[in-house]
Order: sequence, then C-alpha cells, then structure tokens
Amino acid sequence: QVQLVESGGGLVEAGGSLRLSCTASGSVAEIYAMGWHRQAPGQQQILVARVSDSSGTTYAESVKGRFTISRDGAKNMVFLQMNSVTSDDTAVYRCHAMTKNPLAVYWGQGTQVTVSS
Repeated sequence: QVQLVESGGGLVEAGGSLRLSCTASGSVAEIYAMGWHRQAPGQQQILVARVSDSSGTTYAESVKGRFTISRDGAKNMVFLQMNSVTSDDTAVYRCHAMTKNPLAVYWGQGTQVTVSS
C-alpha cells in the first residue's frame, strides 16, 4: 500500500506560477512512476505529467513548455512546477504512484488549483 498526500494548490492569477507537491509513504520501494492527473469541472480526468524510472517524463501537450515535473526519490516526493498558468489549468490535481509489486496505481485525495483571469 502507498499513501499519497498533495499540497500546494490554491488560487493563482493568470500568468503566474504554482508548485504542487506530493509525498508518498508506505511501500515506496515498489514505486516506479509518479505523476499528476487533473480534472476540470464537467471534463474527464487527464494525465498532466508523469515521471517513470523506465520511460522518463511525459507531458500533456497542453502543458508542455509551461509545467515541469520532478521527483525526489530520497524523499519519496514528486513536484509539479506550473508556470504561465491560464484559466484552462483550473482543475483538481491528483497525484498518483504506480508500483511494480503488486502492480497497482495509488491516488491522492487531490488539491484544487484555481486560476483567476
């Protein structure tokens, strides 16, 4: 089992920056990938960014060049640096962790990001 706790969400003005953090606990040695999804009101949840031991980093097209994902393995944390945000970035952001034994995906509770124009 892996537990995930996000922090760093809030209200930010368009064009500004925000940094999300996610801390994992539990069976962290089994984690091979961590990342972020988001779900805007009335829309499906989408993958925003992921960092994997095997395949590096992956970004949604809509955030490339603006968002940066990074992982601190020693602290079992993953970060999402969000720059040049727009109202389209308003959503609930959820951290996820993928483990190899057992093969599973774990989710955080989510943190609200609201971009004001």
